[in-house]
Amino acid sequence: MKRRYLDIFKAFPLQMVLIVPFVLQIFGAVGLVGYLSFKNGQKAVNDLTDKLMARTSNMVDQHLNSYLSIPHKVNQINADAIQMGLLDVRDRKTVSKYFWKQMQAYDLTYIGFGLTTGEGAGAGRYHGKTVTIDDWDSKRPKNWYNYATDSQGDRTHVNDHGDWNNFNEPWYTEPIKAGRPIWSRIVTVNYTYPYMAASAGRPIYDAQNRLLGMVAADIPLLKLSEFLRNLDVSRTGQVFILERNGKLIANSSTHQPFRLIKNDIQRLQATESPDSVVQSIAIQLQQKFNGFNSITETKKLRLNWHKEANLVYVNPWHDEYGLDWLVVISVPEQTFMAQINANNRTTIWLCLEALAIAIIIGYLTSHWITQPILQMNRASKAMASGNLDQTLDIRNIQELNILAHSFNHMAGQLREFFTALENSKAELEQRVEERTVELKTALNELQHTQAQVLQSEKMSSLGQLVAGVAHEINNPVNFIHGNITYLNEYTQDLLRMIHLYQQCHPSNDPEIQALANEIDLEFLIEDLQKMLSSMKMGTDRIRNIVLSLRNFSRIDEAEFKAVDIHEGIESTLLILQHRLKDKPECPAIEVIRNYSNLPQVECYPGQLNQVLMNILVNAIDALDEVNVKRTYQEIEKDPSQIIICTSVSDSQFVEIAIADNALGMSEQVKNLIFNPFFTTKPVGKGTGMGMAISYQIITEKHGGKLECFSTVGKGTEFIIQVPIHQQFFTAV
Repeated sequence: MKRRYLDIFKAFPLQMVLIVPFVLQIFGAVGLVGYLSFKNGQKAVNDLTDKLMARTSNMVDQHLNSYLSIPHKVNQINADAIQMGLLDVRDRKTVSKYFWKQMQAYDLTYIGFGLTTGEGAGAGRYHGKTVTIDDWDSKRPKNWYNYATDSQGDRTHVNDHGDWNNFNEPWYTEPIKAGRPIWSRIVTVNYTYPYMAASAGRPIYDAQNRLLGMVAADIPLLKLSEFLRNLDVSRTGQVFILERNGKLIANSSTHQPFRLIKNDIQRLQATESPDSVVQSIAIQLQQKFNGFNSITETKKLRLNWHKEANLVYVNPWHDEYGLDWLVVISVPEQTFMAQINANNRTTIWLCLEALAIAIIIGYLTSHWITQPILQMNRASKAMASGNLDQTLDIRNIQELNILAHSFNHMAGQLREFFTALENSKAELEQRVEERTVELKTALNELQHTQAQVLQSEKMSSLGQLVAGVAHEINNPVNFIHGNITYLNEYTQDLLRMIHLYQQCHPSNDPEIQALANEIDLEFLIEDLQKMLSSMKMGTDRIRNIVLSLRNFSRIDEAEFKAVDIHEGIESTLLILQHRLKDKPECPAIEVIRNYSNLPQVECYPGQLNQVLMNILVNAIDALDEVNVKRTYQEIEKDPSQIIICTSVSDSQFVEIAIADNALGMSEQVKNLIFNPFFTTKPVGKGTGMGMAISYQIITEKHGGKLECFSTVGKGTEFIIQVPIHQQFFTAV
């Protein structure tokens, strides 16, 4: 009863089975599409953000590189003209007019020069548009004059005059001290409008390379802010440039990077900017990197401002003349994520609507399907109770209609079979009993046959194993058996020698006596003869049990030691001798040895022998495959050969080359030969692991090289290179 209730509890109504998967399928499909759409949109936005920020940063970098290179180019032109004698710095009137001409061609605020004598001249755009000329000599006071100019650059009248001293001005002293083109500190002056410029200076020399003074050119920095305001990213974000000390150079906001205090310009720290976004980002960068000097590479950050995420891109910019600035780009994340968030809300509503529609459709569909099934269930229960006069109504569903026809036909057949069943009951019981006896007999025979097959397979496998073991063990057993007789004779000779020595030279030497007692010489002599007899009896017994047993070579060694490589090669060839010699189905394979004098090589002998075995077996298989397709005349004309060459390479490596004259392999096969599980042999004849393991043994265990060279139709050659000394690989 308990099992019955459990079965009822575990069963699910058909309506639920029809509705739930349908609803889950619809909801899962819509949800998956929405999720993938969200992830793809988010990825696209991230890619777009990175590209926009990188493009903006590149535009700023390119503009800075081109814009700030102008003063140094002008200085170089002027310095070269002075050194070549094209400009005479002693003629200040002519030079200042030349500078006035240059001011018409370049967007600069000042071009001038100062001499070591204290003299100088220049042209400046102090008032925004009008270019004036400065001229001063070394005789103070009142040695500086500022002249208004006409449209030709000629002086018209004096605007102002005062004291001037080159040697107190940073724009003069700093380039002279550096002895090369540099940027001086940023100049801020308030005339009729704020004046903020970067000053570039360069020493000048005469034709004899004697220092005359320096030339300078100032470029306005406020125009950098105008450039930043015109960038696409400035519509929603901020772009600003600052020095390593934190002072603003330019920004894309409407605020200037300075403030006026009593008609005096004071540059602003980025952390004090009136623009709240610039100020907040600068403070967070300063705190995150413990100052601005530690930012040496491009940084991509996500910083918060008023609980709103901002994507920040910080890029260091510097030039060869000493400028080292930071370009900061900030864009609100909401700018890019607004559409994605809207799509997410739409997706959620679509999922809910799809869920509701799926539930309604599933309920109607399940009701339409389950009604005929419930009717069939009631009819089945009535038939189980003994009322066989049951029929089902025909429905509009084709499958249920077929099922109803089948049920009605089954009910009629049951009525007929029920009647016939009573009549054939006795006959059936007798036939079942007879059939049972037959099945028992057949089962016994089947079990007996199965046991015979299993035993036959076991004996066949055991016979193959014993035959193989006997074949491999036979040689060493014969060797031991053949040498025991000589060992016995040698032992008897040694024992007689010891007895004769004891008789002719008795000695009471305590050390000899102690050793004799320690090894128990008398027992050793007595037991040695018994041991030799036991060994002879044991080998006789082994030879009688396995007459063809032999050992192909030494036991596989994992110990790291110095060995003779030629011994390993010969041992491997001895193992494979049964495949190399002439057989009825396959001619002999000639092995050509070209050995050089090799030193002892530090290696894992057993593993190295495994590599040799794998390569030689593959060569033999390839030659056998070729010989199957050739006649004996062709084989006699071009016999199968394996050539083994050894040599010392670069006095540090031993090289083993194994070549065959089989069909070779294609470039595609050669490139895959060291891959695990790759084999060209038929199923059951190769695992595809031999060459992969060999490559691992040579390269990883021994720090060497295993290379394959093959030409289709000419054969294959494997070259093994192993270091003579393995001091760097013994810990592998």
